[in-house]
Amino acid sequence: MSYGNNTADLFRSGASYVDRILKGAKPDELPVQLPTKYEMVINLKTAEAIGLTIPASYLLRADEVIE
Repeated sequence: MSYGNNTADLFRSGASYVDRILKGAKPDELPVQLPTKYEMVINLKTAEAIGLTIPASYLLRADEVIE
C-alpha cells in the first residue's frame, strides 16, 4: 500500500514555477506550494503473497488497485 502525492500534479505545479521565472519573477519571491492531490495505491498481489487481507473499505477508497 502506498499513500503519497500525485506525481503528475507536482510536475504541473513545477511547470508553473518555470513559467513564472521565465516571465521575470525572482525565485526567492515565489511562494512554497505543497501538494494538493494525494493518491492511495494498493497492490493486492503483494498483499496476498505476504499473507495480508486488505479490508473492502480500503479497496473502495483506493485511487488504484493493482491485482
